[in-house]
Amino acid sequence: MSVQTIVDSAYGFGVNKNTVAKEFGLIVRRRRLAAGMSQETLADEASCHPTYISLVERGLRNPSLDTMLRLADALDCPGWKLVKETEAALG
Repeated sequence: MSVQTIVDSAYGFGVNKNTVAKEFGLIVRRRRLAAGMSQETLADEASCHPTYISLVERGLRNPSLDTMLRLADALDCPGWKLVKETEAALG
């Protein structure tokens, strides 16, 4: 299932785009902490700025597909798994 499909289906259930970003960010944060990584380390490994990681984790930015896949790779997890966990969190 694509990120756009999740967003489209979320809107159908009264969940807005900000909620999707917030859930995705929480999942990234949980996985980062479970891996024992700092935001700086994740940023380095995903070729992002640490401030951007903070914004994603707080649901204030929606990463592009490219960035999402780099985050997933840095977190040693497939991109689809981040999407699936976001979808499950949205109910």
